[in-house]
Amino acid sequence: MKHKFFLLCIFTINIISAEIIFTADEFKSRRMKLAKELESNAIAIFQGAPSETGYVKFRQYNEFYYLTGIETPHSYMMIKGETGETTLYLPHKNPRRERSEGPLLSAEDVEAVKAMTGVEYVFATTMMGEHLWRMRMRTKPIVYLYQSPPERHAESRDLLLRHEGDIQNDPWDQTQPRYKDFNQNMSAHMAGSEIRDLTNILDQLRLIKSNAEIEVIKKATVLSCLALMEAMRSTKPGIYEYELDGLAKYIYHVNGSQGDAYYSLIANGTNAYMPHYHEKQAQLKDGDLLLMDYSPDYNYYMSDITRMWPVNGKFSEEQAQLYGFYMKCYRAILDNIRPHVAPVEVRKEAADEMKIILASAKFNKPHHRQAAENFVNGFVRSSNRQYASLGHGVGMATHDVGDHSKMLLPGMVFTIEPALRVPEENIYIRLEDLIVITEKGAEIVSDFVPMDIKGIERMMREKGMLDRYQRLTEKKYKSYLPK
Repeated sequence: MKHKFFLLCIFTINIISAEIIFTADEFKSRRMKLAKELESNAIAIFQGAPSETGYVKFRQYNEFYYLTGIETPHSYMMIKGETGETTLYLPHKNPRRERSEGPLLSAEDVEAVKAMTGVEYVFATTMMGEHLWRMRMRTKPIVYLYQSPPERHAESRDLLLRHEGDIQNDPWDQTQPRYKDFNQNMSAHMAGSEIRDLTNILDQLRLIKSNAEIEVIKKATVLSCLALMEAMRSTKPGIYEYELDGLAKYIYHVNGSQGDAYYSLIANGTNAYMPHYHEKQAQLKDGDLLLMDYSPDYNYYMSDITRMWPVNGKFSEEQAQLYGFYMKCYRAILDNIRPHVAPVEVRKEAADEMKIILASAKFNKPHHRQAAENFVNGFVRSSNRQYASLGHGVGMATHDVGDHSKMLLPGMVFTIEPALRVPEENIYIRLEDLIVITEKGAEIVSDFVPMDIKGIERMMREKGMLDRYQRLTEKKYKSYLPK
């Protein structure tokens, strides 16, 4: 018996020390905030992610991980209104699978699960139906279900909804998403109970990040920034977009990242005119500008940073005019961001500064000036809307949930990414930084990555990682093969 207890302790310690970024108190606090938004005679029911279909590391749904930290496939959770009393339902232990893939938290690991999550009860998944049936018979509780597509690998709700639309528009598919099947089954199982949508409640909770969340986002941001700076050092004519992708991935993974926040956007020259170009097959050309927008998935949290630089390491006169004008306008937005004001107020203040910047800007080409005017005029027009955000939220998703348009509050995390286009030459200029709103102001976490012309050119004169590694040539490849 002593030996069994000792082994359980080792198992528990390994899980907690190796995997847990947030404490049980953190998860419990999140669940309590959610519960306070529910009626006393209400329950919230969550479905966790299924097992993976291929050789891919399991990743829990963001919503489920946010409230539990549990990374076991086919898990479920029930939270009672007001009290926050939480029950986790996990599959039974599968020794055969664990011999192949390693330990996995299961219904038998009650104490380990409680220590990790702070939940009150842990049962096998097979028990959930009986528990719900008893509740239905006794009280007919109000049932809250998450009725939006859950986020998983490099996903955000805007893309998930687009994906659903694509499937529904395909006459030969029409597959119903898993979460909709679950919600229908739950509605039938809890017949007689009122069903309500939990989405907006959880979205607003995720909008304001805790200090612990912000620290993880900052780490993801620093990794993204290090990758961008190393890419600047390594860029030169003749290399390929995918080489910079591989360089960034190395930096992410050697520092503990679990994957990509989104596919890397590395675009040379006119490829950048497509904002979400991600083929990464083009060879970098002398005289072109390069755009790189890329961040890691670090412990279920993301970042989103963009920089641009000249492939040959030196801005041409025309490039410097366009980029320098844009950067000044971009800085005008950053410098006016602060807490307890509506984003539209920041936009109006920045727009006034942009008009002054435009008036003194010099351009060799008339259509460059026209592009600059279009950029400023477009920003002014958007600043006249009652609700206009500065960019998009960042958190567990790159395009995070929650309303970022009404008021900037401490704990909000977002990026700004205004874009300047020159259609005559398919030129696209965009920068992007991660901002954390604090009580005192706005912390620009990514500000240490050069964005000014002199700083970029100076960094590009330094030696990069790709200078120390030469890609495999055809001749070298043949030399490794049997003679």
